[in-house]
Amino acid sequence: MSRTIQFAKAGGPEVLEFVETQVPDPGPHEVRIKVKAIGLNRAESMWRRDKYVEPVTFPAGLGYEAAGLVDGVGKEVTGVAVGDIVSTIPFFSMKKYPIYGEVVIVPDYVVVKHPTSLSFTEAASIWMMFITAYGALVVDAKVTKGDFVIIPAASSSVGLAAVQIANYAGAISIALTRTSEKTNRLLEAGAAHVIATEEQDVVAEVMRITDRKGARVAFDPVGGSNFPKLISALAFEGVVYIYGALDEGAATPIPVLEMIAKMPTVKGYSIRSISGTEASRKASVDYILKGLETGALKPIIDRTFKFDDMVEAHRYLENSGQFGKIVVTV
Repeated sequence: MSRTIQFAKAGGPEVLEFVETQVPDPGPHEVRIKVKAIGLNRAESMWRRDKYVEPVTFPAGLGYEAAGLVDGVGKEVTGVAVGDIVSTIPFFSMKKYPIYGEVVIVPDYVVVKHPTSLSFTEAASIWMMFITAYGALVVDAKVTKGDFVIIPAASSSVGLAAVQIANYAGAISIALTRTSEKTNRLLEAGAAHVIATEEQDVVAEVMRITDRKGARVAFDPVGGSNFPKLISALAFEGVVYIYGALDEGAATPIPVLEMIAKMPTVKGYSIRSISGTEASRKASVDYILKGLETGALKPIIDRTFKFDDMVEAHRYLENSGQFGKIVVTV
């Protein structure tokens, strides 16, 4: 038996409830994990409210990132064995494989032996944030030395990962944050430039930083009413990746004349773009592991909660005040 977290209706954090479930033996290509830590993501908040990219079927579990010990393996599983220390990469559906639980089942292809230098808490924090940034900036945009990259919501876990990934690739990061309160922390985390969007003119500052050329890439999880400023801050034929909807209550307008003048590309993005093949999954994991090994990539943990306090952890997640990853220990 395992305590798992489910919800029977869409709503706020209070709809999450603990349920005792019987965890089955893993199927031929499945792995059973005794969970030690869980990384929280905005996707899970949206899933809980039934506002995610796939509809919820109730009762539903949730969660993408776990770290723990292998507790059982299917008969066709190779590469991991009972007792191994592992974490999960988020290349699966929460509908089929939720991981908010003490013991969970996941498909074998998402199980990674993470570096022994990482704690369970750190290992539960790395995959969603680094792979999301890697897929857009490295695989698709192919950012390189001299490229300017605008990163809104830079103090989020993916935002901080994008700063590190941009640096790792030789690009120049321009971190956006609402006020100057987090400016020094963002600079210490590796941002080359920081713009406080409620205190400074974003477009003017980007143009100043880039010698009036604009940024080649923007990596946006916000959308909403400020989106046209990103278009204005781009270089000619630049690209905006929009991978979230933090400003989900507002429409996201398209500035037609700026679009005509700058001829940008606007792309919806998710890590599904690199999850489809074994080769692309392996390449993403290898890239992140190498970055962790060299120290170019480092997990940044904002706060940890106990498993019993998952409701409070979700409330904290939705306050949008964190600097880095929120992790729940089990």
